[in-house]
Amino acid sequence: MAVKLRLKRMGSKQKPFYRIVAADSHSPRDGRFIETLGTYDPLKGAEVVKIDEEKILNWLSNGAEPTPTVRNILSREGIMAKHAASKNNSKKK
Repeated sequence: MAVKLRLKRMGSKQKPFYRIVAADSHSPRDGRFIETLGTYDPLKGAEVVKIDEEKILNWLSNGAEPTPTVRNILSREGIMAKHAASKNNSKKK
């Protein structure tokens, strides 16, 4: 089963709100998911992102692939850099 970290759209018309979820790559965008990892609200003054960093790093280390949008969000939050650093540390051992 290929797992992707992606956005699940919530909210009403013209007022999007997203959840960052781990989901099977074959499930629909707003369909079944495995676990909720955080939220993303693009409409607030400054984009509001709440993330459970520990869960996301766990999923990334287990091979989950983030979609391009989620990768950008995680990069801005510094999580992708932490994941890369932990990958490099494990290779050096």
